[in-house]
Amino acid sequence: MFSFAPRRLIIGAVGGLASLATFSYYKSNLFPTCHARSQAVRRYPPSADFPDLKKHNNVMATHLTPGIYARLRDVTTPNGCTLDGCIQTGVDNPGHPFIKTVGAVAGDEESYEVFKALFDPIIDERHNGYKPWDKHPTDLDFTKIRGGNFDAKYVHSSRVRTGRSIRGLGLPPACSRAERREVERVVVDALGKLKGTFAGKYYPLSNMTDAEQEQLITDHFLFDKPVSPLLLASGMARDWPDARGIWHNSQKNFLVWINEEDHTRVISMEKGGNMKAVFERFCTGLLQVEKLIREKGWEFMWNEHLGYVLTCPSNLGTGLRCGVHVTITKLSKDPRFNDILEAMKLQKRGTGGVDTAATGGTYDISNADRLGKSEVQLVQEVIDGVELLIQMEKRLENRRSIDDLIPPKK
Repeated sequence: MFSFAPRRLIIGAVGGLASLATFSYYKSNLFPTCHARSQAVRRYPPSADFPDLKKHNNVMATHLTPGIYARLRDVTTPNGCTLDGCIQTGVDNPGHPFIKTVGAVAGDEESYEVFKALFDPIIDERHNGYKPWDKHPTDLDFTKIRGGNFDAKYVHSSRVRTGRSIRGLGLPPACSRAERREVERVVVDALGKLKGTFAGKYYPLSNMTDAEQEQLITDHFLFDKPVSPLLLASGMARDWPDARGIWHNSQKNFLVWINEEDHTRVISMEKGGNMKAVFERFCTGLLQVEKLIREKGWEFMWNEHLGYVLTCPSNLGTGLRCGVHVTITKLSKDPRFNDILEAMKLQKRGTGGVDTAATGGTYDISNADRLGKSEVQLVQEVIDGVELLIQMEKRLENRRSIDDLIPPKK
């Protein structure tokens, strides 16, 4: 069993009174409609309110039973979040017959504990048997990485990203406008104090010049209003583009997205195959941002069971996606390709990301796991796996067998 300090802030010597006042304001102004809705629902028994999930194929629908729903329907987190709010995206989006989405999000940090009767089995299925008593390791020591400088003939770009949530503020599916703006204020204030190679500029979506927008599009940095039904049903596009924005350093290799799917998305990337350097920059910049946020009395959502807490259960733990664009034209045509990736705990996407096709045999290859392994472990798995993929590709180019290189299924 793990516990949260609900809506707890670190009150430091600097800015302590302001933080305490902010906390008092949010505690009395969170989710004003949630409590009223909860009272209205109680006029009917839970059995009359249970969603029709007969044609659904998502993890939430697999584990939500009438009994769990009856126990939790009228329960709220201390901040007013409800079970119905957490599952609405899965109710509205049945899923694809061959693609099993999660079907649930958290409205705040406490949702994972208050609604654990549902979230625990969701986490167990999505994260390969991760149990309620398991503890998640965190390790951002980039000096432990071995290798990681890929052959540039095959690897064209390298990227590491994660998410971070600010403790004490509601998550994007359920936050108030004031909370969303406070996330922006807290994060932008910290980013503005970064120095050296991490010094940069913030571009709010609501106040961006045409020239800035064009440049961000050219750099492939700009994110737009969500169009995915999964995100829209979760409530993540409310009040768009209020308090959303993009920050990047002068070298354009360290980015932070604010108030997209999570409070923040932190990204380190560069052209070529030097994943070791990308991960070093990722760890160094991320730790600097966390230090600056803590100095103002805030902290990231984290606990020893779930690791870093994010909106979607699929991103719990590290929230980390370490990926490369790699050209493996011949290997990708091998009928064993998908099994090879699965054995190495890797996943593939098309050249343009999710739901896109691979162009010229170039795939986006990344780690499949998020929870139960540390950042160092996951990045090392990607490095070792991509090195093996390149080795296989070179053999196939020379018309040699790769049978002895095929990893065993785990």
